[in-house]
Order: sequence, then structure tokens, then C-alpha cells
Amino acid sequence: MQFTAELVARCRAQFPALSREIDGQPVAFLDGAAGSQVPQCVIDAIGDYLANRNANHEGEFATSYESDAMLEDAHQAAADFLGADDPHTVYFGANMTTLTFAFSRALAKTWQPGDEILVSRLDHDGNFSPWQLAARDAGVTVREVAIHPDDCTLDVDDFKSKLTGRTRLVAFCAASNFSGAINPISDLCALAHAAGAQVFVDAVHYAPHRRIDVTAWQCDYLVCSAYKYFGPHVGLLWGRRAHLESLTPYKLRVTTDDLPGRWMTGTQNHEGIAGTLAAINYLAGLAEAPGRQTALDAAFDAITEYETTLAAHTLRRLHEIDGLQIFGITDEARLDERVPTFTFRHPACPPREMARRLGKAGIFTWHGNYYALPLTEALGIEPEGAVRAGFLHYNTLEEADRLADVLNEICG
Repeated sequence: MQFTAELVARCRAQFPALSREIDGQPVAFLDGAAGSQVPQCVIDAIGDYLANRNANHEGEFATSYESDAMLEDAHQAAADFLGADDPHTVYFGANMTTLTFAFSRALAKTWQPGDEILVSRLDHDGNFSPWQLAARDAGVTVREVAIHPDDCTLDVDDFKSKLTGRTRLVAFCAASNFSGAINPISDLCALAHAAGAQVFVDAVHYAPHRRIDVTAWQCDYLVCSAYKYFGPHVGLLWGRRAHLESLTPYKLRVTTDDLPGRWMTGTQNHEGIAGTLAAINYLAGLAEAPGRQTALDAAFDAITEYETTLAAHTLRRLHEIDGLQIFGITDEARLDERVPTFTFRHPACPPREMARRLGKAGIFTWHGNYYALPLTEALGIEPEGAVRAGFLHYNTLEEADRLADVLNEICG
């Protein structure tokens, strides 16, 4: 499978938002790092659920049976998407941050004074503050892993130096939502486990770009959000069965003790879960392959290849703009270490004004810190932050050219 221009066009045709125009100009949705657009099949799945099988869990009537069957299929699809072999080790929630806050409280109950946890300056604050607050409440020490400011990557040597026999948890992102840098996930997991620590991976930004594989990575927990990979606003958290069964969740007395229900508090967003199932099936449907996991493997191989080409082209065009500061990896020989998320700023134009002028030209980007506050603080670019253009597989080389051309006008 290969993302040809024809396949990209077919993908784009499935996303109603991509046909939008402003002042007669087609919109270039380069805000994918803040949230993707959704294909028609996801919109249809949400509407179909609400119209035809909207019911609560475990009722003894037809629509509840049908709703429960959808939930089972969604758990299996989520397990396939994450590379897990047990659908009941994935549970749904409002979003990544809410899930992490709730889970951190349960995990922190196992910590003792004198214990330590590691967090990363490369991360979104959603995988930073919850652990800081949980550590404060539990009376344990937080160690912060530094970054390399020249390319906005994790300082692995600093990571190694801060791991000790007292480390109980290591939390890091699979990919930075600021610089697009991809962490060496398997290596970090192995280092943490050798020290006796568990690993919590934030894969929110990684999920639409590369294949997640919790089995290969050997992490202990992983969290992501469907709105980043063409679905609705729903969060997913996966954990090893032994951990999820041994930890004590904060839950109602009437809630089951079985997985996944013991971690899914309250009535779930069933229509959102139906949309999440449809988003995963959309991705699998990009490839003609037997079985959802095999299809997802093929689809993400093709997405990675296409997005690497897109990244190389975008970087070349951005390098043409005099004075533009590009954060992150800019060496084309290292594109396998990043996803096509580009953050930049220019002394001639403040980030908010730059984003406003891009938006007026029909190019949607984001400005500020994108909640990557640990990183923007380390880089010393608060409070203005920078501008971010986040590409996905439905974006085109022509949109990269439009971005560069308008930036040239703004910065010239």
C-alpha cells in the first residue's frame, strides 16, 4: 500500500470539513496536532447510535443488547489499535487528562515516602501535572528529565542518571506535541523496568502518525485520545491486566469488580465510543488486508512513508524563510525520529498575530504553548510561545507550499 495522490484525494473526500472555504479560499487544516477532522463514517456512526441503539448498559431489551454489542466491538477495536491482546484491558473515559488524573490517584496509593517518580520536560502538561500533584499528596519525590534545547528531544543520559532503585513510576510521551520528536519508547521502558519502575506512556500525539504497539514496547500503561486520530472527544487508557486488577480504583460500590468496568466510572459516552470504533475502522479500511490488526499495520506503514515525504518537503520550504526559528529536529536524515508537527516563530511577528494572519489566509494553525508548558518553560519562550502547524495524512504538499508562501509574506 502507498499513499499516492489519488489515495490522498480519496481520503480527503471522506472528510466533510476539508471542503470548507473562507473568502473563496480552501481551508488548509494544519491544526491537526490540536485535534483532527473526522470522516463521514464517524459522523454517521455517532448519529446512528443515537438514532437506533441509544441505551444504557446491561438492560434486558433490544437496544441495550445492541449497545452492549457495540461496546464489546469498540473494546476489541481499541485493543487492536493499541497492539494489545486483551480487549478488557482498555477502558474509555472523557479524555487523556481526566483519565490520567483519576488513574494517578489510584497508583499513588501504592507509593511510600522516600519513593521517587520521573516526569519529562518534553511532555504535555497532562502527563506532567497529574503526577506532580499525586506525588505531592503521597509525599514522594519528583525528578524532572531534561531536554536537549537544540532539537527539543529527551535527554536520555539525564533520564538514565535520574533512575534509581527508589523510582516507582516513569511518565513520558511517545511523541512531543510541540516539536514532533519521537521518544525511543522501547529503550526507555527497558531502562525503567531494569530499575524496578513502571512506565506510563502518553501516546496522544503519536497515535495518528505511527503504529502503537504496547506489546512490543512493553510499557505498563498507555493513554491516548480519539479526537487526535479522526474520532470524537473520547479518551482511552490501557494497562497490563495484573496491574489493573491489583490496583484499587475510586469507584461506586455498585460498579463491577471485573475489567474493564471497575475502571469505567459512571455512564459512558456511548455515542462517542461508537465514533471511536468507526475512527479505528476508518484507519484499518485504508489498507486492503485481512484482519483489523494486519490492516492497521499496513495503513500505518503507508501513513509513515507519506508523512515523512510531507515532512521533508515542509522543512525545505520553511528553511527558505529568512529568520524563521524552527524548533525540533530539522535534519532530513533524522525524519524517522519525528512526526510532521512543526513549531516556529519569527522576530518580525508575534505568534498570536502570525496565527491570526495565517488564519485569515485560510491556513489554520495554533499558537501559544499547546499545554506543552514544561517544554516552553525550559525553552524560555513563555508567555508568547510559538506557532504550530500539524500535518496529518489528509494534508498535501500543496498545503505545505501555501503555508510557506504566506509565511514568507508575513515575515518578509
